[in-house]
Amino acid sequence: MTGPSFNREFTKPPLRAGAPKLIRIGGMTQTRREFVRILFVATQGVVAKRLMPTSLQAAPEAGGLNFLIFGDWGRQGDRDQVEVAGQMAKAAQDIGAKFVISVGDNFYENGVTSVSDPHWRASYEDVYHQAPLQIPWHVILGNHDYHGNCEAQLAYHSTQARWNMPARYYPQSHVLDGGARADFFYIDTTPMVKSYHTNRHTRGQVATQDVTGQLDWLKAGLAASKAQWKMVIGHHPIYSGGLHGDTPELIETVLPLLRQHGVQAYFNGHDHDLQHLKAGGVNLFDTGAGSEFRPTKNTRHTQWAKACSGFTTVQLLSDQMNVRMIDNRGEMIYATTVPRS
Repeated sequence: MTGPSFNREFTKPPLRAGAPKLIRIGGMTQTRREFVRILFVATQGVVAKRLMPTSLQAAPEAGGLNFLIFGDWGRQGDRDQVEVAGQMAKAAQDIGAKFVISVGDNFYENGVTSVSDPHWRASYEDVYHQAPLQIPWHVILGNHDYHGNCEAQLAYHSTQARWNMPARYYPQSHVLDGGARADFFYIDTTPMVKSYHTNRHTRGQVATQDVTGQLDWLKAGLAASKAQWKMVIGHHPIYSGGLHGDTPELIETVLPLLRQHGVQAYFNGHDHDLQHLKAGGVNLFDTGAGSEFRPTKNTRHTQWAKACSGFTTVQLLSDQMNVRMIDNRGEMIYATTVPRS
C-alpha cells in the first residue's frame, strides 16, 4: 500500500492567529471540530449497533404464515453452517415458524449415497438439532445433489419425518387465517440447464428427467391456481448478480410463466449470497448462503445484495409478504414488503 502510514510523524507549521486548535489522536492530527464530529458519528454507530436486533424479537402478526427459507448448506458442520443454523433456530422461535424450505444443494460436494449415508447425521441431524427446527422441512434438489443418489433424498422421509421431498417437483397449499390461500410450486431446475446434460457428475440422472413434462405441469398448475399468493421455489436463479449469474434457460422458460400467472415471488439458491432482484413484476429472492458466501454485485434487476452467510424469513399475510434476510450473526441486514397485487 502506498502513501503515508497513519503512525508516521509529520512536521507541522506553527498555528496562525485564530486558526482552529489541533488535536492529535494516535498518528492523526485533527481540528477540535473534526474530532467532535467524528466522535459523534462513531458514538451514533455504536448506539445503532446496540439497537440492531440480534434476533427478530417481534411476535408475528395474527394470521401470518411464517417460515424460513435457505439453501446450499450441507457441509458437515462447517463454521458458517453451524452459525447459520443457530440463528435459524432463534428466528424460528421468534416468529413461530411453521416450516423450513430448502432450495437445494443439501449435501456437498456429491450429494448422498443412500438413506444411511453418514452425511445425513453430519450435515443435517447434528447441525439442525434445535427444538424450533424440529418442524417440517420442504426440500428440493440442487445440482450438487445430482452428483449423488437423488432417490435417497426422496426416500429419507421414512427415516426422518420432518424431511419432506415427495417428488422432484411438487405443489403445496396453505390456508391463512381469514381464508386467503398460498400455493407453492417446488420445481427441479437442474435438468432444465443444458450444461448439466454434458457434466460428468450429473448427466446420468438429468438425462432421465422429462423437462417438457415438468414445465407443462408448472404451467397447468399456475393456470389452475385460484390462490391469492403464488410462490415458486427453485434451485437456480433466474437473474442474479452472484458468481453463477443469470440462468438463460429459466429466463426463457420459467420467467414468462411466472409473469403470465401472477406469481409474486421466486425463491432460489445456487449463488452463495443474499439478494433481492425484480424482473417484470416478479420478486426474485436468492437465499443460497446457508454455509458459505461468495462475491456478488448489482445488476439492472438488483434491489439489494450482500455477500454473507445467512438465511431468509418470510411472514405471509393476506395482503402482504414481509421478507427479512438475517446473517450468520443474527443481524437483520435487509427487510422488504411485497404487496399481494
